[in-house]
Amino acid sequence: MGSIMLQRFYPDNEVDSAYEIDYQALYRKGYRGVIFDIDNTLVPHGAPADERAAALFRRLRAMGYETMLLSNNKEPRVKMFHEGVGSPYIFKAGKPGRQGYEKAMERMGTVPRTTLFVGDQLFTDVWGAKKAGIVTYLVKPIHPKEEIQIVLKRCLERIVLFFYHRSKKA
Repeated sequence: MGSIMLQRFYPDNEVDSAYEIDYQALYRKGYRGVIFDIDNTLVPHGAPADERAAALFRRLRAMGYETMLLSNNKEPRVKMFHEGVGSPYIFKAGKPGRQGYEKAMERMGTVPRTTLFVGDQLFTDVWGAKKAGIVTYLVKPIHPKEEIQIVLKRCLERIVLFFYHRSKKA
């Protein structure tokens, strides 16, 4: 019974990094918008955009993607990252609520079936995107040093991922 309840948190895809997703192949499949979490998804917690992040956003735009940064952080943090990548953003997004994801799609001109979400946390990022009907990519957190509430969430995530991996083998 437990694993059924946990399925709402299961990611659609699990990858090591946001930088290794084959966005070109996904574009060919009809995806047109990518919503990104920032901290520990694209850069370490609190870090500004680096050249790798800037290059990814340039590549996505060149392919024809719309992008959106979706963060529960306050505006100064999100704006600092935005300045390095040039992507529109929504701060204090209220993840895992659906509203932020829906607002992101509205601003990108996409719908759930043409939108991807990339983030590092199951209980905020993935769960919220799934509630909004968006295909999810869970990435490994970039930086292991995290605030205590996130450390506690990671322990719970390991339990969910255990059942998720087990269900994949079944």
